[in-house]
Amino acid sequence: MTLRTHHEKPVYVRLRETIADAILAGKYNDGDPLPSVRALAAEEQANPLTVAKAYQGFQDEGLVTVKRGVGLFVAAGARARLRDSERRRFVDEEWPSIRERMNRLGLDPAELIERQGA
Repeated sequence: MTLRTHHEKPVYVRLRETIADAILAGKYNDGDPLPSVRALAAEEQANPLTVAKAYQGFQDEGLVTVKRGVGLFVAAGARARLRDSERRRFVDEEWPSIRERMNRLGLDPAELIERQGA
């Protein structure tokens, strides 16, 4: 994992995105253990308290579970819930500006899809 380069976002938000991306990509599946706070902090060169804040957000949302004395685990259904959330965010927040830019540039979505397959 590496933090995205969106420096306008707080570090704990970038950590959350990094963890979510890893879950969505299948690096961590439902039920899998996540790195400890200290291990992830060392890997990402972040403050352990910042990592704990990122993990706490996932715990509050029910995306990770804590087994006392064992560690943090990806909750059942977390990947599907993250995917649904990311899809909604993309459609609501990112797609309108992408579509607007495509219109300004005269790009046809079908043409882009066809070019991708080539």
